[in-house]
Amino acid sequence: MRVHFIGIGGIGLSALARFLKYDGHEVSGSDMKSSPITKELIKEGIKVSCPQDAKNIVDNFDLVIYSAAVTDENPELIEARLKQIRTLSRKEALPIILGDKKNYCVAGAHGKSTTTAILASILQSSALIGAISKDFGSNFRYVNNLVTFEADESDASFLLSNPYCSIVTNAEPEHMEYYHYDYDKFFDSYKKFIELAKKRVLNGEDKYIQKLDIKDALYLYPSKDIKNISYLLREGEPCTRFELKNYGSFEVWGFGYHIAIDASLAILAALNELDIETIRENIKKYKGIKKRFDLIQKNDNFALVDDYAHHPTEIEATMKSVELYDNLTNINKRVVIWQPHKYSRTNDNLEGFKRCFRRCDELVILPLWTIPGEQVIEIDFEKEFSSYNPIFADRLKASEGKIELIKDDKIIKTYDEGILLGVGAGDITYQLRGY
Repeated sequence: MRVHFIGIGGIGLSALARFLKYDGHEVSGSDMKSSPITKELIKEGIKVSCPQDAKNIVDNFDLVIYSAAVTDENPELIEARLKQIRTLSRKEALPIILGDKKNYCVAGAHGKSTTTAILASILQSSALIGAISKDFGSNFRYVNNLVTFEADESDASFLLSNPYCSIVTNAEPEHMEYYHYDYDKFFDSYKKFIELAKKRVLNGEDKYIQKLDIKDALYLYPSKDIKNISYLLREGEPCTRFELKNYGSFEVWGFGYHIAIDASLAILAALNELDIETIRENIKKYKGIKKRFDLIQKNDNFALVDDYAHHPTEIEATMKSVELYDNLTNINKRVVIWQPHKYSRTNDNLEGFKRCFRRCDELVILPLWTIPGEQVIEIDFEKEFSSYNPIFADRLKASEGKIELIKDDKIIKTYDEGILLGVGAGDITYQLRGY
């Protein structure tokens, strides 16, 4: 089958494209502009065209798959429809890609990428993740028909993921604009996703999962099942050690109670496939994921951390990890650089954002990152975040051992010591990495 992906540079769609290529299909794609992901895809033998153009759609395509960001005005989507080529959204294409696989599907507002990546490392399975696993250096790995899949609740596409085992880290309401702020519809989607699966592993202490009242499931109760947590640096890398139920001790990359929960859910799910000693050994293969407490620079006095956290709950968890890292390194000063993500998310969670930075010594706020066509909501960041006395910058410039804040094309501040944490789901990751 010849398949073309519109928006192939996205983290989710690129994984699907890679998976279909290794599954024996002929794959091509396009995006609005070149990026590190599109360049990697080209190296892997996938033809990628930038920018998007109607001429990229040829008559012998069997299927065109497009990302959620693609609108009806996209020239390639219009051309595909004119040529009467079958077109499917990413969501609609999932049954084609996952329909005949044994899928371990991980969902949740927070922690699903980490849990999926840990589980993929334990199972040594095929994987489709919305982030780059450092274990295998990609958001994708093809091994066999056993698949670890990061299932997305943001557009209810997890309902089409054909789960053999459903794993849910938490079910905190997120992406409510998709559900038209109908909470019954939102929670009913989670319940359906869980009940689609033969095996179910759930966080029993998440108050939102408790509301779903799922009877036939393996529940993790972190406060009693996870014991003797400790944190250490191993060759400068963060590690969490903990005991789980009566299975003994485990050590996993990363810092924090939330890491122990994510790892525990992965361990319990993996028991369907592997013995506990194999799990204990394989979990050590996990090396973290890109943009999740991602230490991209470090020396004795300076550490630069990139984290995808873009919701107050996620930022709170990451700030606790920074605190642990601080305690073990004695670098001390903590600076957060925040790029707000989307008007709707920022406005819906404004009170949470105002609280979640309280562990930092300084807060830097970059311009809000939005998506084309999003309705603008006026937010007075200076007023709302006045208690932090924040620094407002247009962008940042990263180089070895320092970060410079730029406003009106002038350097307004330079950091060359302290723990600097960049959070957000926009282009801040590229700024932090000097792209």
